[in-house]
Amino acid sequence: MIGAVDELLARLAHENAVLVRVTSTQGSAPREAGTWMAVWANGLTGTIGGGQLEFQATEESRAMLAGAPPIDGVRRYPLGPSLGQCCGGVMFLSYQAIGARDAPALKRELVAHLPPVALFGGGHVGAALGRLLATLPFSVRWIDSRDGVFPAALPAQIDAEHSEPVQDAVAQLAPQSRVLIMSFSHSEDLDIVIACLKRLRARDDLPYIGLIGSKTKWATFRHRLEARGFTEAEMSRVTCPIGTPGIHGKEPEVIAVAVAAQLLQSMG
Repeated sequence: MIGAVDELLARLAHENAVLVRVTSTQGSAPREAGTWMAVWANGLTGTIGGGQLEFQATEESRAMLAGAPPIDGVRRYPLGPSLGQCCGGVMFLSYQAIGARDAPALKRELVAHLPPVALFGGGHVGAALGRLLATLPFSVRWIDSRDGVFPAALPAQIDAEHSEPVQDAVAQLAPQSRVLIMSFSHSEDLDIVIACLKRLRARDDLPYIGLIGSKTKWATFRHRLEARGFTEAEMSRVTCPIGTPGIHGKEPEVIAVAVAAQLLQSMG
């Protein structure tokens, strides 16, 4: 699987495009501010919502690629009768001509606004989840205590990090990170959970903490956490077993789908 940012960067190495971004919206709109698409002479990467709006933005972008004057500033698009879309709101779009020289800045820019996820564990499930999250609107910090567990090439939305001891990375996570814990050992998992609960006490800025494992594993962890002075309210902030209920199967890819679905639900 390849994410939209990776597709953009790969194609931009040998072809120019126009980057269309949703800068803001009013009322009902098919996509939110920050959404983007790249328009190529032949094809699109990403989408700003489809329909007549996307068709018109594509035509205007291809005119720029063909030599028409650039579109300056932000352009307003009412989504009513004039565009034949029933949303009824207003979208504001910007247009930017881009080429290979813009790739490094675009990579930083397009990933920076994505909600952060911290993924602890580079095993089979962690790898399957990383591949899936790279296609979803998340920026991922992938952490393991072992050397040599990460693939040589990583998607644009994933940064890999070696941390020993692994729980030390918790203090450096971006605010509002959603944390997924699936290391190679129960001991490491417990250390990471403890570090997350301590951070919640200090900053309360981790909106989701998911721990892979069974109800039996969580019962064991609860006893150990209680012995360390954590309260029922604090322990309730940890989701274990992890993943959306009702999705069955122990294959790494199936678990990854269930976890990714739960992450998306946690976004509200």
